[in-house]
Amino acid sequence: MKALWLENRSLRVRRDVPDPRPGPGEALIRVLQAGVCNTDIELVRGYYPFAGVPGHEFVGDVAEAATRPDLVGMRVVGEINVTCGSCRACLAGRRTHCERRQVLGIHGRNGAFAEYLALPAENLHEVAASISNDEAVFTEPLAAALEIRQQVPIGPGKRVLVLGAGKLGSLVAQVVGLAGCELTVAGRQASAPPHLAGLGIEVVAAHDVPSGSIDVVIECTGNHEGLDAALRLVRPRGTVVLKSTYAGTSSIDMSRVVVNEITLVGSRCGPFPEALELLARRHVAVDGMIAARYGLDSAVAALEEAAKPGTLKVLVAP
Repeated sequence: MKALWLENRSLRVRRDVPDPRPGPGEALIRVLQAGVCNTDIELVRGYYPFAGVPGHEFVGDVAEAATRPDLVGMRVVGEINVTCGSCRACLAGRRTHCERRQVLGIHGRNGAFAEYLALPAENLHEVAASISNDEAVFTEPLAAALEIRQQVPIGPGKRVLVLGAGKLGSLVAQVVGLAGCELTVAGRQASAPPHLAGLGIEVVAAHDVPSGSIDVVIECTGNHEGLDAALRLVRPRGTVVLKSTYAGTSSIDMSRVVVNEITLVGSRCGPFPEALELLARRHVAVDGMIAARYGLDSAVAALEEAAKPGTLKVLVAP
C-alpha cells in the first residue's frame, strides 16, 4: 500500500509498505482522513525512536473484521493504545498504560498516514452520520482534552488558564469552558486566532498574566518553555496539567514546585464516547481549525506545513 514512512528522522512516501495484517480480534480499516498532530512533528524531530507509518488521528471505514463482521462498512474512529489485557496495569484498570502496549503511529504499530491501518475491534467507535469526516478527525485530540476534566476538578469559581492557543489548546479551552470555570487563554500575543474569536474566547499575552494568580494551568504550548511559564503563573498549591510532548528535555526550577507545593499532572489519552457526543451535539466547534488539506502523495509537505508556527490542523486524505 501507499503510506508515509518515517525512519531516522526522515520522511518519504512509499508505495511498497506491506498491507496491515489484522491479528486476532482486530479489524482492517480503510483510512478516509487523518490529522497531523504536534506529536507527529516531534517524532520527526526525535521525540521517540519510532520507525514506520506515523499518524494517530483518523476516521475510516472498516474493510475487514473476521470476528466482528457486523463492523464491516461502518465508519469509525479508533483509540490508539493497543493493550494486552493481562499485565498488572491492565488488570488494575490502567489499560492506557499497559506494560506491553503498542500505540498507533507512535510505538510498535503503523499508523494513519496510509491507505489502511489495523486496530483491535474493541478500540473502534462508530461515528454518527451527523458528524462529518472533518469533525471526526478531531475525536482523538478532543478526547485527550476531556481527560483533563477526569483528572482535575474544574468548575465554577476555578481560575483556569490554557497556555497555548494552537490546535490542542483551542480544543482544551472549549472543553474546560463547558465546565463553567473562569477561563483564560494565553498565547505569545494578546490576540485571538479567528477560530477562537468567533467563539467569543479572548486570548491574552502570557506575560500579561499576573504571576501566581491561577488555580489550574493547562500547558499546551508544545515546547519546553511552556512548563516554566506554567510554574510562574500557577498559585501556591495550584495544579499544572502537562499536555505537551516534544523532543528534548525541559529545565525547570524544582525548588519552586516544592516551596509552592505545586501539583504536576501528566495528561494523555481520554474518553472517545464523550468526545463523539460533544461533536454530535455541536458543543465543540472544530471546522474553523482546519488550515490545509493534502493528499497522501503530498504527506511530507503536509507535515512541513503543520510544523510552521501558528498553523492549525492539517489534514491528509489518501
